[in-house]
Amino acid sequence: MLLNHAINASQVRVIAEDGDQLGILPLDKAVETAQSKGLDLVLMASTADPPVCKIMDYGKFKYQEQKKANEAKKRQHVIQVKEVKLRTHTEQHDLDVKLKNIRKFLDDGNKVKLTLRFRGREMMHSKLGLEQLKRVAAEVDELGKVDQMPSMEGRQMSMLIVPRK
Repeated sequence: MLLNHAINASQVRVIAEDGDQLGILPLDKAVETAQSKGLDLVLMASTADPPVCKIMDYGKFKYQEQKKANEAKKRQHVIQVKEVKLRTHTEQHDLDVKLKNIRKFLDDGNKVKLTLRFRGREMMHSKLGLEQLKRVAAEVDELGKVDQMPSMEGRQMSMLIVPRK
């Protein structure tokens, strides 16, 4: 935004600080009017003919804009992808702990990526891993739905669960 004498126009349409139209004035007269009130002349619409300027406290305006941006940033929620690693032979108690974590992640509104790693000859029994992932998905069905069905990526199988709205 351009201020005061940085505006490149001979005449400008001026709007007062309270929103009233002051009409079309020469730039020098408009700047003088703004400075007599202890305020700035700010270019609002440069493409209009003549350009539209407003008399305002530019420092206060910038401060309020920054506050609005910070408030909007506070209110937004960034969705993260949390990863939970499993094995084909994960015991029931360990699985319960992992399920508790998955439920917490889904409650917080995050996505959960389940990764099941195969070692050695476990690759021959990939159906066991598929069953394990389907069992976990069935356990958290009330909180989340499967977004990406189980797929093999090298020696690991992964599945993505997203929270229900």
